[in-house]
Amino acid sequence: MSLIGMTTSPEAFLAREAEICYAVMAHVTDYDVWHTSEDPVTVERVIEILNQNTHIARQAVRNLARNLTPERPCECGHALASALITRPDMIPAETRQR
Repeated sequence: MSLIGMTTSPEAFLAREAEICYAVMAHVTDYDVWHTSEDPVTVERVIEILNQNTHIARQAVRNLARNLTPERPCECGHALASALITRPDMIPAETRQR
């Protein structure tokens, strides 16, 4: 599916650079922009769906907090292991610290 959003892609790239696991929880509020069988959206309907999505999101975060473990089975934590092509012994200590 395609989602319209201005921040998801840059955030995913930045998370990868920081070796942070990243996932998007996207909630649809209306389909009227592209779905011809849907009625035009109203502010009231968007707010209603937004409130439903908020409930779902809160429950998802609760479930995640209960089930999250410190182990990271993904490769996110090592994403930059081979990203530097400069020989490590050539990087000044001050640069490394920074």
